[in-house]
Parts: sequence; C-alpha cells; structure tokens
Amino acid sequence: MIPPVHEDEGHVSRPRYTLIDTEHGHAWGNCVEVAGLFANPQRGTYELFGWVPSGDLRGWIGSRVWLVPEDEELGPWLLMDAESPGRLPKMDSLILTGLDDYEGPPEGHTGPLRVHDGRRWLGSCREFTRILPPGETAPPLVLRGLTPGERLRTALARGTRRALDLEEAALEIRDDRGVPLTERMLWTRISAWRPSSYGTDLIDLELEGRLFTPVPAYAWPVWQRWLAGPPDTLGAWATFDTRHRGAWLDLVRERCCQHVHRDRPAGHAYALDGRHVTDVPGLYLALGEAVNGPGGYFGGCLDALNDCLLGSFGYTAPANLLWRDAETARAHLSDTLTPDGRPYDLFAEVLEVLAAGAMHVTLA
Repeated sequence: MIPPVHEDEGHVSRPRYTLIDTEHGHAWGNCVEVAGLFANPQRGTYELFGWVPSGDLRGWIGSRVWLVPEDEELGPWLLMDAESPGRLPKMDSLILTGLDDYEGPPEGHTGPLRVHDGRRWLGSCREFTRILPPGETAPPLVLRGLTPGERLRTALARGTRRALDLEEAALEIRDDRGVPLTERMLWTRISAWRPSSYGTDLIDLELEGRLFTPVPAYAWPVWQRWLAGPPDTLGAWATFDTRHRGAWLDLVRERCCQHVHRDRPAGHAYALDGRHVTDVPGLYLALGEAVNGPGGYFGGCLDALNDCLLGSFGYTAPANLLWRDAETARAHLSDTLTPDGRPYDLFAEVLEVLAAGAMHVTLA
C-alpha cells in the first residue's frame, strides 16, 4: 500500500525536505511534504515452464530469489521482493514476479533454471519466459508548500527549458528533529509549478519523475519510524520481517553517510544481542547496534564489515565482542547458498572477518 499523499501527518514545523543543486551546493528550496517519494515500482514477470518444486511457495513473499541458469556462462541474477501465486490452473508452469537487480537474462534466452532464496533450493524448470513490464510514464515528484530560494525564483521567472532544467539534484531528508536522515539523487527538470494551499508565497513544484527512483511503498512503516527520530532502544527492528529489515538496514546505512562517527579506544568491550539474528539484515543490524548503539551501522555485507573494522566507524582494533545467543545465528546463517547455489557458511565467514579485524569474539 502506498502511503497517503500527506506523508507528514505530524505537522512538522521545520522543513523536512531540501532540494539541493549538487554541482554548486546551493538550495533550490525546502518544504515539509513530498508527493511521489514512495511508489510501487514496476515488476517483471517470469513464467517458469515444467516447474518442479522443492520448497513451500508461501515462503517466497517479499524474499530475494536467485535464478540460476544451467548455462554457467550466463551467471545467476537476483529477483528482489519476489512473489508467486503458485502454479497456473491445469498447467505445469509457475508465475514469478519481482524486481530484477539489473536488465535480467540475455534477450531470447529461455533455458533451464534452478531457483533458490539464499538458504534453500525452491525448485527448477525446463525453460522460462521473461515478460517485461509495460513502459509507463513515471509519476512526477511534487514538492508541496515549497519555499523557493532566490535562484529558483529566477529560474521560474525566466521559464525557459534551459532555466527549468535542474540537471543533477539531491533531495535531502531530515527527521522530525531536523537531523539529516538520508537523501535521494535525481536528474530532473521542472515540469510545472503553482501557488500552494500551504500558505502565501509558497508553491507546489512538480519535477519530472523519469530519472528518479522512488522508495518502495512497502518501506513506508520503516521510514515512518525513522522520520520520528532514530530509535533509542536496541532491537527496534526485531519485529519486522526480512523485507522490512532490509529497508531498515538501507536507512541505517544511508544515515551513516550523513554523520561523523567517534571511534572508541582500543580494547573496548562490545556486546551483541543475538536473539533476533535470523536473517542477513538482522545479522548486520545487530552488529551495528553492538558497536554503535541503537540504529547504529557497522556494515551491510562482508566487504562493508571489513571496511568498518579498519576504523572510522566507531571501532578501533583490537577489541572484544560478547555474542549472546550466538546459536540463533548459527542455526539460521550456517547453511546458506551463494548466488550460484554453492553451500556457504555465512556465520563462519563473519567470524573470520571479525577475527581478521582484531575483533575477538566470545560466543555465548
């Protein structure tokens, strides 16, 4: 469900959004509401013929699914936020929809596939067809109640195509306290503007949405929580499913880029609450909070974790980590699959990366 147009029902008094000219650093203007920031992205559809299941399809909803062709030269590709209604009536085919992480398989390729979700094989098919989503005009991004800066006023007064082309810009987003949360990059031009019902001298500015990637609508509950301010307790993400934990981790990572971290001295003792480490996002959220407190970041993949261990992310080597309830992570992350389907022990890999970064781990 897409959140309502009026996303700021808390009636924030300070501007939440600022449109920035990234080349020159000046602000085009700021406002408290943006329509079009959240949307349901276009989904691709796959029909898998001769489907032979080896897993429960109900577990697919919102998951990350890897499609692995038998032709090893092609390599696997990721289908994010995958869903399947099951087999078609009286047929041996399966419909699978989701978001391709790139353009997908080569055009015309229809060979055999195997499918897994990173933990288990879900099934295989003898061939497939990829149905591209229909081309649709992207909805505009509308900045409501915008206070225009002087440069924007000048551009609107000229009204020429060149003056209205903003080129590369960033939409900076702050929480209710006015603290930077994240930003969204866009390459856009002004398509319309009009007086705003928000007040005198304010405008509603409409930007072309063709080169803007909206936030997936399902992430709104997570954003709603963060827009109110960062969490002040550990594990505020724990009740979310994997898809929403992924959205939480995205915001944690993006917010980290907006703030400077103060490294603790060497020899510090950290504690990780492992009760909710049942998936990959949960692993990195728990690690982030162990090092940097509620809402903290300390990597979102093995490479990023290694970077964090080098310093400037709240950590100075060497240090000690007490990992409580480590058996939960061992049970959920030891028996995993690489993108191409090879067995992989993520739990062991994380321990090796931590040890290489002089984080001495005690499992409890």
